[in-house]
Amino acid sequence: MSDDPPETGVGAPEDRAPAGTGTGAAAPAAPSPQPGSGRGRAFMVAMFFLVPALVLLGALVLYPIFFSVFRSLYDRTGDAFIGLDNYQKMFTSAGTFIAVRNTAIWVLVVPALVTSLGLVFAVLTERISWGTAFKVVVFMPMAISFLSAGVIWRGVMWEQDPNRGLVNAAFGSAIDAFGGKGVYPGAGPSQADLLEPQGQAYVTSRTLSPGSTVEIGLFRISEEQVPEDAATASPPSSAAGDAIAGVVWLDFTRGGGGEQGVVDPTEVGLPGVAVEAVSGGTVTASATTGADGSFVLEGLLAGDYTIRLPASNFSEGFQGFTWLQSPLVTPAIMVAYIWIWAGFSMVVIGAGLAAIPRDVLEAARVDGATEWQVFRRVTVPLLAPVLAVVLVTLIINVLKVFDLVFVIAPGSAQRDANVIALEMWRASFGGARDFGLGSALSVFLFVLVLPAMAFNIRRFRTEQR
Repeated sequence: MSDDPPETGVGAPEDRAPAGTGTGAAAPAAPSPQPGSGRGRAFMVAMFFLVPALVLLGALVLYPIFFSVFRSLYDRTGDAFIGLDNYQKMFTSAGTFIAVRNTAIWVLVVPALVTSLGLVFAVLTERISWGTAFKVVVFMPMAISFLSAGVIWRGVMWEQDPNRGLVNAAFGSAIDAFGGKGVYPGAGPSQADLLEPQGQAYVTSRTLSPGSTVEIGLFRISEEQVPEDAATASPPSSAAGDAIAGVVWLDFTRGGGGEQGVVDPTEVGLPGVAVEAVSGGTVTASATTGADGSFVLEGLLAGDYTIRLPASNFSEGFQGFTWLQSPLVTPAIMVAYIWIWAGFSMVVIGAGLAAIPRDVLEAARVDGATEWQVFRRVTVPLLAPVLAVVLVTLIINVLKVFDLVFVIAPGSAQRDANVIALEMWRASFGGARDFGLGSALSVFLFVLVLPAMAFNIRRFRTEQR
């Protein structure tokens, strides 16, 4: 045995870390994180961002849904529980039937038209040099609220008066160009004892024979309606033996004075008035007044004649279509909706069109396909997912349409243009103030929207896999 004492102090074996031999005491390890602390921090961060969104979702979406279902089981005041009576009332109401019918028409017609127009516009904008400007013009209505768009279409486009409504003004210009408007629309005789109405025409109350003269005064004619070439009225002094002579003049003296039924020196004739001699219901002679309003009906045989001013002289022409009355009110509102949403459809489909590989289209053209065949058999099938998304989105929006119908349709036509969302508002906030029935209608509308929403969600999940 050795008498040397064991090594102590610095460098002693028990104080030295083993150098790869595994002998001796192990060095103390660094402290490790608590299990789950990283996941817990990530969870807290996620909840920090999610909780406000969940609170808003619950307050603005979930609570209204559950409250509407609950409220639909009570009467209009909310005091008495009536079960499903509101739903029975809803499905037996004539107003609900009209609303469901019109909503079905909207769903079947509008989304398909808007999607088709968007597809056509998206394809065309790739073929024209001013495609960007065209896109801006078509998409611009999307920047306008439905309320403003409704005011525009009701007051500017669909106004019945052709002097105010743009659409009726266009129709009126085309119709009046073919003679639809008379030379003196709305004019009438100033001598009630001389002329009597015959439909929209005027005829003399007494008969005249060849060689006679007649003076016919008219009024209700504005100064703007009198032609610039109108001369001072010249009453005839006599007529040939086979003719009847006369004058048609404006029986109104500027500045006052004058005698009614008498041609005064300052009064002017009315040129361009058609005049007819009628015998036994047959027109035997006709003439048109000159610049001074004079006319001569010649070639008359002996007998009695009445002088007629045809209705064409006084026709007010095209007075405008009543776009905002049944049965045109619903199509008129649909046109306004299409005008707004065509830009959305065009932009979304255009983005999908830009993602189509060009070599696929070129390959089809190289193989001899025409442009129509390329569009129908290549472009449209490749765009099918985008078209489906646009179509379903529009269906959801159409089911909820309210603003345009409420603003464009006048009160007298709202029943004919009614949709489910408007019927819900009318039941809740209209004259009935039946919040139970209104809640039942809102639940019914929510149920109708659910399948389209579920279809969209399913498509999104399928595309993300």
